[in-house]
Amino acid sequence: MSSTARLPTFFLSHGGGPWPWMDGPFRERYARLEASLAGLPATLPFRPKAVLMVSAHWEEHDFTVLSSAHPGMVYDYGGFPPHTYRIVYPAPGAPELATRVKALIEAGGLPASLDAERGYDHGAFCTAYPMYPQADMPMLQLSLRTGLDPAEHLALGRVLAPLRDEGVLIVGSGFSFHNLRLLGEAGRAPSAAFDAWLQQALPDPTGRAERLMAWAQAPAARIAHPREEHLLPLMVAAGAAEGALGVCNYRESELFGAITTSSFRFG
Repeated sequence: MSSTARLPTFFLSHGGGPWPWMDGPFRERYARLEASLAGLPATLPFRPKAVLMVSAHWEEHDFTVLSSAHPGMVYDYGGFPPHTYRIVYPAPGAPELATRVKALIEAGGLPASLDAERGYDHGAFCTAYPMYPQADMPMLQLSLRTGLDPAEHLALGRVLAPLRDEGVLIVGSGFSFHNLRLLGEAGRAPSAAFDAWLQQALPDPTGRAERLMAWAQAPAARIAHPREEHLLPLMVAAGAAEGALGVCNYRESELFGAITTSSFRFG
C-alpha cells in the first residue's frame, strides 16, 4: 500500500431482507445490484485492511461502534424462509480499530460508545457478502445517532476521513429509495424524481454538504424517505470524502418492476 494511497467511500443501496441467501425471483430482482457489489472490490486501489459499515439498521443515542472480535448475527427482518434465520457471516471484527474509531469521533466533539455484544445486522452482512463472500475481510459496524440529524452525520464522516488513509473502507449501507409501501408502480415517479435529484446533487463537491442538509426539500424527498434512516449513511460517506467527486456506480430504473435506485462512490 502506497503511503499516499487513499480509499474512496461508498453509499450503497443494500437491497431487501436476506436476498443474497435466497433463490428464485426474489434473488433475481437484485441481479444488477449483486453484480455491482461483487465487482466493487476490484475497483479499489488496494485491498482494505477492514470495512467500516454504517448501517441504516442501527441507531443509538451515541454513535456506537461494534467492538467484538467475533460479532454474532442480528436477523432484523421478518417473513422470510426459515434458513435465512440461520445465516452466519463469520467476518472477524476489529476491536483495535473500533477503539480508534471511537477516539476519532470523540476528538471531533461527537458522542461515542463501544458495544461488544451486538452482532452484524442485515444492512451489514447482506452488503458485505456479495463483496467478500469468503468472509475474510474484517468488518466493524457504526451506528447512526438517534435524531437522524444530517449535519451530525456529515460531521461524523468528516472526523472519520483519516481512516481512508489508513486502509479502512468506509461504506454507508442504506437505500436511495425506501418507502416499502410503494415498491411497485406507485413508486415509479417519486423514485425517479428523487434519484434525479441525487444524480444532480452528489457529483460536484462544491456545495454538496449544503444540498444534503436540505435533502428534505428535494423533489419527492419525503415520499422516497418517509423516515430518513436509509438515507443518513449517505451523509457519512459524503462527509468522509468532502472535496472528492461523486460518481454513480450502480443505477437501475426497474427494481420491483418500477423503482429507480442508485449507489455512489466518492473519491
